[in-house]
Amino acid sequence: MKGVNGLRRKDREVKDFSEIIRIIESCDCCRLGFVDNREAYIVPLNFGYEIKGSDLTLYFHSAKEGRKIDLVSKQETVSFELDCRHKLVTGKEASDYSFLYQCVMGKGTLEIVDCEEEKKHGLSIIMDHYSDKKDWSFDHRILERVSVLKLSVKELSAKAHCHNG
Repeated sequence: MKGVNGLRRKDREVKDFSEIIRIIESCDCCRLGFVDNREAYIVPLNFGYEIKGSDLTLYFHSAKEGRKIDLVSKQETVSFELDCRHKLVTGKEASDYSFLYQCVMGKGTLEIVDCEEEKKHGLSIIMDHYSDKKDWSFDHRILERVSVLKLSVKELSAKAHCHNG
């Protein structure tokens, strides 16, 4: 996986992969960015993540129909963004104000998971992100009604502004 070039504020860049994962752990929403007829289409989703070596995979659940599902097969690459730890820093002057945050951005390939076992795996990864419970089971009828999306991350960058200055 390669980094995304072009960060303006190099002093806020997070390069350490483990720190990037800690930021992802703190996020509760991932926004996917598609291109639809030359227009941006951004959708916020619940997600889960999996790390194998230096490979990062994001999983999402979705309805089986809709604009997002229609766009998956039309995209060679999708963009994503996650952010957390927002805090406004105030001051006496407008120039003293700032905003603290952490964010992760990147690109990758998105696919719809068809195999039932991989769907279960993806849904378990999502549930693990939002709960302390492990070993989830999923009714076959539920699996037939949902789509699971798998994003294989190819480019990744992160930024953090955690102090005033």
